Amino acid sequence: MAQRSSALDRDVAKPARRPARPIDLVHLAKQCLGDAGLEREILHLFDSTIKTYLARLLAATAPDEVLFALHTIRGAAAGVGAFAITDLAKAMEADARAGRAIEVEQIDDLKMAVEEASGFIGDVLGRE
Repeated sequence: MAQRSSALDRDVAKPARRPARPIDLVHLAKQCLGDAGLEREILHLFDSTIKTYLARLLAATAPDEVLFALHTIRGAAAGVGAFAITDLAKAMEADARAGRAIEVEQIDDLKMAVEEASGFIGDVLGRE
């Protein structure tokens, strides 16, 4: 007899396989309809936005500030194809909404992912 998975099992399922690069440039190109100038502009904007909201997350003192910063990071990252950041922010947001504390390791992982994406953006934009 086949086993049915519970809702809990689905919640902890492994995320889909993601590209090795910090930003999926194919996803970004699709989002920008192939407009290379728009892609560059979006990368600049994402880089400054993600750094701003990471700083706001680190300085947050109220639960609503934490949730707002995480939700903004998650949405911005998903839009450009920074899926590692998206996944980290999504998990942290879920923990915060459930009333669970965000672990220091989660913050460190998010900081590293942001640094990696920022470095990648610098490399991409520097090649032009």
